[in-house]
Amino acid sequence: MPTTSSTATHDVVLIGGGIMSATLGVLLQKLEPTWSIALYESLDQAGLESSDPWNNAGTGHAALCELNYSPMDKNGRVDVTKALGINEQFWTTRQFWSSLVADGTLKDPKSFINPLPHMSFVWGDDHADYLRARYEAMSAQPLFAGMEHSEDPEQIRAWAPLLIEGREPGQRLAASRNTGGTDVDFGSLTRQLITAMAGAGAEVRFGHKVTGLTRGTDGRWEVKVKNKAAGSELVDRARFVFVGAGGGALPLLQKSGIPEAKGFGGFPVSGQFLRCTDESVVNQHMAKVYGQAAVGAPPMSVPHLDTRFVNGKRSLLFGPYAGFSTNFLKTGSYLDLPLSVRPHNLSTMLDVAKDNMDLTKYLVTEVLKSRDKKIDALHEFYPEADGGEWELITAGQRVQVMKRKGRFGGVLQFGTEVVTHADGSLGGLLGASPGASTAAPIMVKLLERCFPAKMAGWDGTLKELIPSLGHTLNDDPALLDEVRTVTDAALKLA
Repeated sequence: MPTTSSTATHDVVLIGGGIMSATLGVLLQKLEPTWSIALYESLDQAGLESSDPWNNAGTGHAALCELNYSPMDKNGRVDVTKALGINEQFWTTRQFWSSLVADGTLKDPKSFINPLPHMSFVWGDDHADYLRARYEAMSAQPLFAGMEHSEDPEQIRAWAPLLIEGREPGQRLAASRNTGGTDVDFGSLTRQLITAMAGAGAEVRFGHKVTGLTRGTDGRWEVKVKNKAAGSELVDRARFVFVGAGGGALPLLQKSGIPEAKGFGGFPVSGQFLRCTDESVVNQHMAKVYGQAAVGAPPMSVPHLDTRFVNGKRSLLFGPYAGFSTNFLKTGSYLDLPLSVRPHNLSTMLDVAKDNMDLTKYLVTEVLKSRDKKIDALHEFYPEADGGEWELITAGQRVQVMKRKGRFGGVLQFGTEVVTHADGSLGGLLGASPGASTAAPIMVKLLERCFPAKMAGWDGTLKELIPSLGHTLNDDPALLDEVRTVTDAALKLA
């Protein structure tokens, strides 16, 4: 049994030691240096769940290569609206990081971000026609100026030789390429941000699991925390709470009792990657290459062959191979999904299940896929791959949001959902992609919703950190060029 609990009081409590809590914590320290902040993380280190580099693709999602962000309608028109929005958001994040490098909050940018071309690669007439139409629509936008496109196998070979070697002649291939892409180690970035937070006065406690979240009679939130090593309990009374616990956010938001969390459900999707560290292979591929998703597959399951930089060492990842587990976190419990079902979200979840049978079929197929079948999928991208050079690793858990639609219906959301209480005292984040890459604009959005009265006073500092805030870079090519020059220099991407 836990020992007698102690108490603490803070202005802000951050739940979870991932990139979102780290981003918000640093932002708040810049905006309100006198506020007291505590961060509680269940694991023994920051950034070990979804932010860990082996638990995500580290793409620096900017819609340069991710085809699901630029769908084609029934009339053959490619809609680049979502791609533009995500690219704008990543520029916001890059500006935030570059400002933190400039003021010394972050040290060597090479430890978390590296320049890397982003490519889209397809085969077959329909997919090639789509990629051509996508290139024409996107390259006309200032944000995507400089994008290259080719159906010449020799040109594609020059960009990424592993895609071409051993491929059957006569197959129609197409590739688009943008040299302005990046690879991001969000685990390293998260740990650096949280170390900086602690250095600036935040109380950071690892091995502390938040088990309860209730509103006190005085309006403060009472955050119940268990010290896993000691078995003792702590109640932290906070004016503002952010639930940035990844897959663990939904259960905590449900415990809070805020009406804004009602109707939400979570659908967990696990995954695996094939990883290669053989330098003779790794040195032949210097790009992130995304293909087309299978029918029924969630966006996070788009196949890709990626160069990764982790702890200064290059490797290749291929995948992901989707799976299913009922736990909401990689280190979670198999009871997470059943215990998340509530009367207020049951109809949502049942309606989503009814309308997404193709997703269920896809997941069943993926779960039953043998290692040989996984290698076959790799061969579609990299025909001469030697399966013996690739190890299978387990990636992180993602929880797709199921959101109420109408009185009894539901819809599966593939974005990131910001949930805030009406009085602004509590906020949380649900969902996955594009997630980490858009951490800065998502946290600015959360600040706008939770602290509307303070935004005018914070405006100057926010614009110092993110100079383009309030502007659309795609509509202002001169500002875009200025932002690109400054951020590329600060982050050593040029």
